[in-house]
Amino acid sequence: MGRSSSFIFSLARPSAWKLEPESSTFAPSSAWSTPAIAVGHVLIAIVMVLNGTVGARLHIPFPVLNRSSFGFWLSYFSVISRVVLSMFWFGIQTYVGSECVYQMLKAIWPSIAHLPNRLPPSANITTSGMICYFIYWLIQFPFMLISPQKIRWLFLAKAIIVPPTWLALLIWAFVKVPPNTGLLSQKAVLSGGELSWAWLSALNSALGIYATLGVNIPDFTRYAKNERAQYVQLIIIPIAFTLASFVGVAVTSAGITLYGQVLWDPLKLIDQWDNRAAAFFTSFSFVLGTLGTNISANSLSAGNDMTALCPRYINIRRGQVICAFLGGWALCPWEILASAKGFLSFMNGYTVFLGPITGIMITDYWLVHRTRVDVPSMYRPHGRYRYTYGVNWRAAFAIIVSVPPTLPGLINSINTKIQVGVGTRLFDIAYILGFTLASIVHFTLSELFPARETMLDHAILDQETLPDDRSSSRSDDKKDHDQVDVMKVA
Repeated sequence: MGRSSSFIFSLARPSAWKLEPESSTFAPSSAWSTPAIAVGHVLIAIVMVLNGTVGARLHIPFPVLNRSSFGFWLSYFSVISRVVLSMFWFGIQTYVGSECVYQMLKAIWPSIAHLPNRLPPSANITTSGMICYFIYWLIQFPFMLISPQKIRWLFLAKAIIVPPTWLALLIWAFVKVPPNTGLLSQKAVLSGGELSWAWLSALNSALGIYATLGVNIPDFTRYAKNERAQYVQLIIIPIAFTLASFVGVAVTSAGITLYGQVLWDPLKLIDQWDNRAAAFFTSFSFVLGTLGTNISANSLSAGNDMTALCPRYINIRRGQVICAFLGGWALCPWEILASAKGFLSFMNGYTVFLGPITGIMITDYWLVHRTRVDVPSMYRPHGRYRYTYGVNWRAAFAIIVSVPPTLPGLINSINTKIQVGVGTRLFDIAYILGFTLASIVHFTLSELFPARETMLDHAILDQETLPDDRSSSRSDDKKDHDQVDVMKVA
């Protein structure tokens, strides 16, 4: 569920902000939302390093690693659901990227804004919008045919170009509008318990923005040269994204004063500019940011998952191509954005599942098995991680306990007419609650009812087989060995 850099503005807009009828602006919370966002990104950076270290140490992707925690077959629940989510978000992010392309073309060729629309209103997209969508889809497609290790230059370019653009936006905001006006000058209207819940909601929003990557970070750290190579996340994530959220507050604040509108979407802000050069280069920066996010967080993740589901026929490259066509065209993201707000709320609320999944994975590796795992057995349907018919009932019970408390709030977010009372409070802290509760339940059950067949004296990283791991027949072992080879090649 990756977001583009253009959506990071929304980090600074917690759902707890109140809309004042008189001013039609948000009674802001920059005084407390920015610290909440900072704390949230510190926590999610720790989560990503804990889970990412496993990938860097064992050099295996998330779908395989997940089997040691949930059992061989239960792991497919999280893998399949993430494939679907990745494809939906791929399409939506592609649409966002096409809007960036539109702003670039408009800066070069202003007449595109007046291009006759040959599509009916029921299409929910204009002719110019479809042209820009096709252009952006074509731009990103070749990157899916390249090995992940060989597109580092794309992310290097993103790291070099995007941050200065955000800094330029911040300077523009402070030059155009004094800091003591707009959002930055307003005070929060909440106090006491309401303010505490709003603060927790902002914290949860910061955690949720990287909830998906917190789960599947091993897909990327598996390529790391060593474990320490990914420790830089502990510094980069809190600093970079806290700064980005502050830029969102500052630029939106300037937009209120300059244009009389609350423009959290930077592309709508750019649309107001008369300086065509500034509009072009800023939009180009967002194109690059969205491209990097869509490849890494969506298409590459979907490719890894499809490889795990069908390793004999699908590798990462083929999985990304499938994602490009199904997510980019079959799902018609412009239709989703136009008419399925409830479904988008559901996808945003999927953190009710991601929090528990992440908590179980981290707890299982670091506390339950104490880093002593059997990598070859993760590829064996009848290996030591089969548990009970392929299901680790301890992890399943932890999911059953941790997810339902937040479901009423999720339902309310999809349909606000359904009142759930205090359930909305629990949904506001869905990631925190799910992660903590699932971790405690899984660890407790694993200590009380240990799966002894999975407890080892040392980690097994190659084809070594211990005497007590003879649950597979020789033919099964050959198939399992073939699957290991296929996955490693992928």
